[in-house]
Amino acid sequence: MSSARPVGESQFPAISPPAGFDPAAYWEERLRKNSGIAGVGYTTLGRCYNQWLYKIRRRVFLRLGNSLKSDWRTARVLDIGSGTGFYIQLWKEMGAGLLEGSDLTEIAVSRLRQKFVGETFHQLDIGGSLSLRGTGCFDVISAIDVFFHIVDDVRYTRACENVYNMLRPGGYFIFSDLLLHGTTQRSLHMVSRSLTEVEELLRTTGFEIVRRVPMFVLMNPPFDSCSQARMFLWRALAYTVRQSEVLGYAFGAALYPLELILTRVMRESPTTEILVCKKPPARSSLA
Repeated sequence: MSSARPVGESQFPAISPPAGFDPAAYWEERLRKNSGIAGVGYTTLGRCYNQWLYKIRRRVFLRLGNSLKSDWRTARVLDIGSGTGFYIQLWKEMGAGLLEGSDLTEIAVSRLRQKFVGETFHQLDIGGSLSLRGTGCFDVISAIDVFFHIVDDVRYTRACENVYNMLRPGGYFIFSDLLLHGTTQRSLHMVSRSLTEVEELLRTTGFEIVRRVPMFVLMNPPFDSCSQARMFLWRALAYTVRQSEVLGYAFGAALYPLELILTRVMRESPTTEILVCKKPPARSSLA
């Protein structure tokens, strides 16, 4: 298996972010104005509905992590885009003994160090030029709801390569993305890339794609659906839960058990999915 390409050398045409958009400044301001899930979740849907979304995230991530490895105590884990520390806490629940976190923003890193005293946190731009300090030293790297916010295609490619280089041979890369069966769609701070493009980039970088599972099915916007009926139902749901926290709680509670079943039984979904990739084991020097 080939090693990662030189940084920035992509087979896809590079598309720059909108003029004047500064991702670090955007997230720094957003997190300063909003703490907790209000800063990192689907902010327009309200606190109560977001709490149900994070309950789903928790169950799906723990289910996936425990299916990959029954004992994480000796694994060295790096979480990218740790934000409020939600996935840091989940890794701790799974027993990760050597755990490090990171975020693009100074404010998130500062809050994480206060919340998780004794753990290591870095201010890290995964799409930037990283030092060789972390080369080949992590058993697993997670990046949940991070990569679709990397709007610059060159930086997205570099982020995949940085992760590959930081993993030990045989290590896992677990990340979520919006993987469209159609063409890539772009907005100011989010890109829904095509499944074909992302899978090809991962394989070219050197990863083996192990698994792709739904994070949500019903409770998130159906980005990867051409169904007008499905989009209408989502818009009706979103409009309703925006009206009050009580409605947000009620609809979240009603959909939660169904969402748990669907994320378990469906092979793919019309919205956010999680990809599990593996860096191939090192080949023995003895033939």
